Amino acid sequence: MELLPVDEARKRILAEVSAIDDTEQVPLGAAIGRHLAEDVAAIRSQPPFPASAMDGYAVRSADTAAPPVELEIIGEAPAGHGYSGRIGAGQAVRIFTGAPVPEGADAIVIQEDTERLDDRTVRIGAAVPPGNYIRPEGLDFARGDTVLCAGQLLDAGRITVAAAMNLPELPVNRRPHIAILATGDELVAPGGRPGMDQIIASNGFGVRAIAEADGATVVDLGIAEDRQDVIESAIERAIAEKADVLVTLGGASVGKHDLVQAALVARGMELDFWRIAMRPGKPLMYGKLGGLHVLGLPGNPVSSLVCSHLFLRPLIARLSGLTEADPHCDAVLGRDVGPNDRRQDYLRASLERRGDGTLVATPFEKQDSSMTRIFAESDCLVIRAPHAAAAKAGDPCRIYVLRETAVSAAP
Repeated sequence: MELLPVDEARKRILAEVSAIDDTEQVPLGAAIGRHLAEDVAAIRSQPPFPASAMDGYAVRSADTAAPPVELEIIGEAPAGHGYSGRIGAGQAVRIFTGAPVPEGADAIVIQEDTERLDDRTVRIGAAVPPGNYIRPEGLDFARGDTVLCAGQLLDAGRITVAAAMNLPELPVNRRPHIAILATGDELVAPGGRPGMDQIIASNGFGVRAIAEADGATVVDLGIAEDRQDVIESAIERAIAEKADVLVTLGGASVGKHDLVQAALVARGMELDFWRIAMRPGKPLMYGKLGGLHVLGLPGNPVSSLVCSHLFLRPLIARLSGLTEADPHCDAVLGRDVGPNDRRQDYLRASLERRGDGTLVATPFEKQDSSMTRIFAESDCLVIRAPHAAAAKAGDPCRIYVLRETAVSAAP
């Protein structure tokens, strides 16, 4: 099988993906970061009554036409306890921010423009027009208004307005459900006691972090030893968990000990491809097992993380019914790089912004796909096209941004 170009691999994966149409009602406090599944209309107006916008006195504006004037105080209206009577000529009600405007009043005189003479009298020092400092009913939104729309991300502002609409729950799209399976006799979970020939399983945690940051839920299927029956059992668990995507780590090639692909094909997976022209990440596998998307990532930690950014993230976005944010931008090289071979290269690099605003991406000298420390220090990936010629520091380059903070940092 020929090595598949990166763009073609991505195209073939996404061609098989449609948005999840399952919705669920979740409590308002659990809806932050979710996407609204339906338009939401207000079931009450906000404010639900004409309300005072300031502390002061509710009056008839006509009574203030020739200041100063003295008005009789007939009551008080704190927030949550409106005045039940009616204001007549020459009368006022002490009122506080948010309280309903009493019947008969059509303006608020702020307390700075008044002088309290005694318990029953207030002097008004300024004329006020009708509607002064009154928030009319429905100023924010009216009953029946469509306030929030399907597809919107429920951030702090939208959660707040939903609460003001008196909605205890919201309809949201179900999150994509991702099952992650690590494979290999050489792997031991963090905190375990690795043997002389074993290593710590690390990349599953990074893949999980990427998936959850993009809104997916994740089930960890653990580490499967290099036995086809054990791997097939883990596949059955992913199906039982009703996963939308099964992500396998390692074992996707066709070597003697690479049993993942064989186990999946035996279970009925339709294999699309399993090798792509990129570095790191050549042994990437994709297929479908019924409605289950199967993404087989390389076992090397950095390879699996790079492939998660390039292929898992777009897959999750498409399942979520979202337009994927483009993480690419232009920069210049911070050091010389050599010519490239037939595979598209993704070089881990630091990123800084010059005083003139130019982004400078400096690839690290060592690029071995087993080196997680360098990936942890990387702000971006410098993309080198197949057969690209050598390039000098200062030459333009295309980058995939890993940390937005590095891009937005002030020069």
